[in-house]
Amino acid sequence: MGLTSSSTGFAAAETSLEIKRHASSDVVVAIAGNPNVGKSTIFNALTGMRQHTGNWPGKTVAAAQGYCETERSGYVLVDIPGTYSLLAHSAEEEAARDFLCFGGAEAAVVVCDATCLQRSLNLALQVMELCPKTLVCVNLCDEAKRRGITLDLKQLEENLGVPVVGTAAHDKRTLKVLTEALDRLCSGETELHPKRLHYIKPVEAAIACAEPLLRERFGERLDPRWLALRLIEGDKTLAAEAGKYLGTDPLSDPEISAAVERGRLRLAEDEITLDILRDRIVSCITLNSEEAADGAVSECAGCRRADRRADRLLTGRALGFPLMILLLLVVFWLTISGANYPSQLLSAGLGWLGERLSELMSGAPWWLSGVLVDGAYRTLAWVTAVMLPPMAIFFPLFTLLEDSGYLPRVAYNLDKPFQRCNACGKQALTMAMGFGCNAAGIVGCRIIDSKRERLIAMLTNAFVPCNGKFPFILTLASVFFVGTAGGFGESALSAAIVTAAVLLGVGMTFAASKFLSATILRGQPSGFTLELPPYRKPQFGKVIVRSLLDRTLFVLGRAAAVAAPAGAVIWILANVTVDGGSLLSYCTGALDPFARLLGMDGVILMAFILGLPANEIVIPIIIMCYMSQGSLTELSLPALAQLLGENGWTWRTAVCTMLFSLMHWPCSTSLLTVRKEAGGWKWALAAFLLPTCAGVIGCFLVAQISGLFI
Repeated sequence: MGLTSSSTGFAAAETSLEIKRHASSDVVVAIAGNPNVGKSTIFNALTGMRQHTGNWPGKTVAAAQGYCETERSGYVLVDIPGTYSLLAHSAEEEAARDFLCFGGAEAAVVVCDATCLQRSLNLALQVMELCPKTLVCVNLCDEAKRRGITLDLKQLEENLGVPVVGTAAHDKRTLKVLTEALDRLCSGETELHPKRLHYIKPVEAAIACAEPLLRERFGERLDPRWLALRLIEGDKTLAAEAGKYLGTDPLSDPEISAAVERGRLRLAEDEITLDILRDRIVSCITLNSEEAADGAVSECAGCRRADRRADRLLTGRALGFPLMILLLLVVFWLTISGANYPSQLLSAGLGWLGERLSELMSGAPWWLSGVLVDGAYRTLAWVTAVMLPPMAIFFPLFTLLEDSGYLPRVAYNLDKPFQRCNACGKQALTMAMGFGCNAAGIVGCRIIDSKRERLIAMLTNAFVPCNGKFPFILTLASVFFVGTAGGFGESALSAAIVTAAVLLGVGMTFAASKFLSATILRGQPSGFTLELPPYRKPQFGKVIVRSLLDRTLFVLGRAAAVAAPAGAVIWILANVTVDGGSLLSYCTGALDPFARLLGMDGVILMAFILGLPANEIVIPIIIMCYMSQGSLTELSLPALAQLLGENGWTWRTAVCTMLFSLMHWPCSTSLLTVRKEAGGWKWALAAFLLPTCAGVIGCFLVAQISGLFI
């Protein structure tokens, strides 16, 4: 099995991803599954982890496809978004449903979690409606065995009427069984009798009003029973996509439209509104899943007892929040104490390389050497030395918490506070992503179904400090409130101050969410189902590789891409003079009166403005301005403390600067991400103004009130 390159491709349908076949005989197979069931692990193993990735047309949902070849056939595997349902309440569900319906999928593999099989069967039954040629892959069988869960896959296969195989994604032998079953399925050797979803009598009667006519008009191009129910429940996005696929909007046909209306009237006879209908559909799917799992799953008494005991601690009223704060404190302490020495080594190495570059550029014009070495390179070196070590520690720790099953517990704990703010509990997860990178947290808001609540989550994500703000807050805390000698006590106190800043950011997230839901984004919070996954022992090797490659280097690359050009601009501002003063000095002088009202000075405020591309360069800009130098300079903490003191800094200056660092405009990458995800510059402007106004007001109040006592 492996992936071979090919440049040929075609669009299976206007709404689908471009499918890249290697031969006309290749079979297009959708890989579906709930999040965190090992779907992508199986996909990566089958395709050799070399895939073509892209976005679904018209949607901000990532997709991947790869090629798998067996002795009997070639397969184009499409890893559709992880989802719990195909009822299309989110972009992920919509993309998954559209590919199965209209994207040219000839077969499907549904990856289920052996440790909570019934939940996974909800999706499997829905996929079987759209694609009868379905293979159910029960993954994590080894983990189920350790938990005392016994699976009868033959019984499950009989209940579902489609082939079922058991796998452990890291065991290649089980993947061989999977591909052999896929060969038999796609060649027609497997006899199929897929279980049909059945509903309560009023719903079945409503379906019967439109199903015969849809079968007569469109045959089996789309399952008429499934299409009838979707039209009756009023799925507008489905009707539009079905119209493109079928060549005509089904509801434009007066007879079909009348039949759909008769179905709704039939439901009204039993006092079933469209909102109630959706609840009934979900309930019926759950009951069908219970039937499908009947006799196929058994577990020893008390096999989940340990999970329940852990949940009583981690999600309980008494200890849930204190333990969450304590764990956050530990993560920050490990990040801070572990990053110091590597950061110093990296800074020294990059500084040595900068000196060599200066020597190489000695024959070039001074301005060219200044822009490239003193400007672009030194800024890039500073950002790399400051960001890389803590990210290389923070992201693996964060991913370990994610893999262990703890982060869903965080979302559970924070659900009620977000509900009180008329926001969605899933915002807790996107907020947690923002600790690493606000842009990543904004992209993560795709998991929120409601557009209103998704916008609230995106606009408030900048209130939690990202990895670019942590070093700034930590440095000022060390200089003014902790000390510069180092040691366990000081690193612990630094971690405590950073934790306090994080908690303040979380509190501001709640306040801003409440403000938005009461003003420009009014509405009621939507409910969501969060089934807590079982606790798992993280796969440390994969976690480290994934967090370093997928997160650390990605974020570092993004920061580097903007830091180098920003460094060049900063050097030009610092070295181009007019009437004896640099452009930078004129700018800081113009900003100084306003900045004084906020407890800062013009240099600090100008540093924040120039730090728009990357928060990591704010401190070196401040140092450069105070030292009247033309390039960014790095200082030790004692030297920095002396420099800031000589330029009038007090504890009030430090508090206001830390507060403004916590609450000011997001970086340029985050703003561009908001524009892309929200679909307009107006939301990017809102994301800029909301934290900035909060920061200005907060700093003004602190500066003026503290001034009364000093």
